[in-house]
Amino acid sequence: MQKRTKLILSALLIIQILFLQVLKFFPEFIEQYYSNGLYPILSTMSRYLFGWVPFSIGDVFYTLIGIIAIRWLYKNLRRIRTDIVSFILDITATLSIIYFVFNLLWGFNYYRVPLHKTLELETKYTTEQLIKTTERFIEKSNEMHRYLGYHDTIKIDLPYSQKEIFDKSLNGYANLEKIHPSLGYHPKSIKKSGWSLGLTYMGYSGYYNPFSGEAQVNNLIKNYKFPVVSCHEQAHQLGYAAENEANFIATLATLNNDDAYIQYAGYIFALRYCVNEIARRDIDKYHEIIETINPGILASYKEMRDFWRSYQNPFEVISKVFWDTFLKANNQSNGIMSYSYMVALVVNYYEEHPL
Repeated sequence: MQKRTKLILSALLIIQILFLQVLKFFPEFIEQYYSNGLYPILSTMSRYLFGWVPFSIGDVFYTLIGIIAIRWLYKNLRRIRTDIVSFILDITATLSIIYFVFNLLWGFNYYRVPLHKTLELETKYTTEQLIKTTERFIEKSNEMHRYLGYHDTIKIDLPYSQKEIFDKSLNGYANLEKIHPSLGYHPKSIKKSGWSLGLTYMGYSGYYNPFSGEAQVNNLIKNYKFPVVSCHEQAHQLGYAAENEANFIATLATLNNDDAYIQYAGYIFALRYCVNEIARRDIDKYHEIIETINPGILASYKEMRDFWRSYQNPFEVISKVFWDTFLKANNQSNGIMSYSYMVALVVNYYEEHPL
């Protein structure tokens, strides 16, 4: 690559960053022309292109990129002393290309109209509303626990393989599409990640690959969480980049599934968010309300906590700091700490659509 070309590309990286800072003031433009215009075409094409492949193309892509990057660094590190300007230009020019492709294929979705506006929901809620919604979710979760034929103290494991859960997730989105046409999901492109152990050590349940359009799920996570994570990553495929919005859509997709086990997974997922929010607002009420949840449900929560605790390591902290910074740089002001917005969507949605 010629030095002049590298200079132009490096300059374009700065221009891209500035352009996105301006773009965030025009969410309606992004919503109409990108999120509901160009993106669905690109996303559908990539899912048709790679969805049928039995393994993760995205994992292979990232592996190759990693190998190429390490090889390049090994061969060029000595240039830091002899030609540091050229060394830096190589990196910034490459980042400029990657950043452009990332935003074209998916990243602009970070700047779309917030989900609460498209669903015409409020974002504020009182502690009383939160408690009322939480109590309804406790009632439904306990009810589903008994409906599935389990004693209150027994932890429920879904009787499905991971592939079966992937297939069953389509039903929830098909039903959800009847209520909210913009949330229709097809074709399917969701897979177990070949890098699941690495994802676990980094503290992630899954990820969306914008370059291949595949939804990746960590196949080491516990069984009860698998349906929600699958639907969460599928929500990213639909163009909902914000983590809290993807969590809310995953809640809708699982609760609208015809399968009782998938519904149960959705109920206890949303319930955990609500209970945690009560703990942040009123710890005494939290201790009171936690006693009304079936011990078998609490056992599932403990199993998941123990799972993540067993993989805790210093690299996870670094990874989370990086991801939090990335989200904040991409119009997600609360980063990964955005529980309240997810709960606001749940509380206000189910105020209008009672369980």
